[in-house]
Amino acid sequence: MAQIIKKGPSYMVRVTWRDADGKQHKKSKSGFKTKAAARKAGAEMESSKYHGVLSTADPIFTDYYQNWYETYKHHQSSRATQDFYRYCINVVNDYFGRRKISTIDRATYQRFLNDFGKSHSKNTASKMNAYVRVAVKNAVLDNVIPADFTEGTTIVWDKTRTRQVEYLNMEEINRLVALVKESLSPGFPVRYMILTAVYTGMRLSEIAALTWDDLNLPFKTIEISKSWDFKGRTFKDTKTKSSRRIIRVNQELLDCLVELKANGHDLVFARKDGSVCGSSSANRTLRLFLDKLNLDKPGFHFHSLRHSHVAYLLANGVPLYAISKRLGHSNMTTTANRYAYLIDEFKARSDDQIERALVSLGVPDGVPTSLFL
Repeated sequence: MAQIIKKGPSYMVRVTWRDADGKQHKKSKSGFKTKAAARKAGAEMESSKYHGVLSTADPIFTDYYQNWYETYKHHQSSRATQDFYRYCINVVNDYFGRRKISTIDRATYQRFLNDFGKSHSKNTASKMNAYVRVAVKNAVLDNVIPADFTEGTTIVWDKTRTRQVEYLNMEEINRLVALVKESLSPGFPVRYMILTAVYTGMRLSEIAALTWDDLNLPFKTIEISKSWDFKGRTFKDTKTKSSRRIIRVNQELLDCLVELKANGHDLVFARKDGSVCGSSSANRTLRLFLDKLNLDKPGFHFHSLRHSHVAYLLANGVPLYAISKRLGHSNMTTTANRYAYLIDEFKARSDDQIERALVSLGVPDGVPTSLFL
C-alpha cells in the first residue's frame, strides 16, 4: 500500500517493494497539493508496481511501452485505438529492438521519426508520434527516465502520401443532393446516410449509431452521443469527449429520415434485417452516384462528405468557431489545421472580394471604378 506523507504544505507518495532476490526498493513522488491527488498517484504507482512497469531496473523501451499500454490503455480504449497502439509497439520494436529506454535521447528519437516519416503520410506520422510520446511522458512520471526525449522533436512525412482535403464545390454538392433525393427508398438506408453526411458533416460511425431518440424533431436537432463499432457490431464511445454534441439540422433532412421508420428498428439507418452498412457499402454507393454525375473524383470517399460540408459552410460565411463545434473538434486549432488548405483557398477568394470592394471606397458618384483598377 502506498504511503501518503505530509511534507510541509504538500504531500509525498512512497511505494516500496522487494525484487526477486528479496532486496527492498523504494520510489517516491512529491509536490501534491492535496491528499486526494497524492492518493490517486499512489494507486497508479501501485498498479504500475504489480504490472511490472515500476522498477529500479532499466527496461527495454519496447517492454516498457508494452507494459504501460496493457496497464493504462488497453481496457479503456476502442478497438481501433487498441489496434493502432499494437501497430506502434511493433514499429518501435522493429526500429529500437532490445535497446534500453535510458539510452534513447532526443537525437535518437528524431532519427526514428525521420526514418518512419520517409514512407508515411503526415496524419500517420503525427498519430504515431502522439501514441509513443504519451508513453514516454509516463516513463518520466514513473522515474524510469529523467527527461522526456520526445520533447522538442518534429515529425517528418512523405508529401506524396499526404492527400489534400478533397471536397465537392457548391454546384457539385447541389447536384449530388438532388440525385440522392430522387433515389431515396427506405429499403436502401445507405442513401439516407450519404444525405445525412452532406447535411451534417457527421462521421460514418456517428451516423450509423443514431437511434430515433437522438432525433429531436420539434427542435430540429440531432444528438451525437455514441458511435458504431463496425467490427463488434455494437455501440461504442464517440471518438473524443468533444465529439459528443447536439447539432441543428434542417427540416428537409428530418422529413427524409422519418421515412426510415418503416424499417421498424431502433437504429435509424438499420436495414430491414437489422444490420448496418459499413464503409465498403457506403463508399461503393457513393461512387455510383458520383459516376452518374460524371464527377471524376478518384480519391473521394464517404469521409470526404464531411470535408464537403465544411467547404459548403465556409463558402456561405459560417464562422470557423461554429464549424469547429459542429464537427465535434475540441478547439478551433484542430479545425484550422485539418482544413488549412480549404481555409487558405477561401481566404484567397475573400481577399479578392475585399480588394474589389475597396476599389469603390472614396470614389465620387458617377465616376467609373474601372478607372482605379
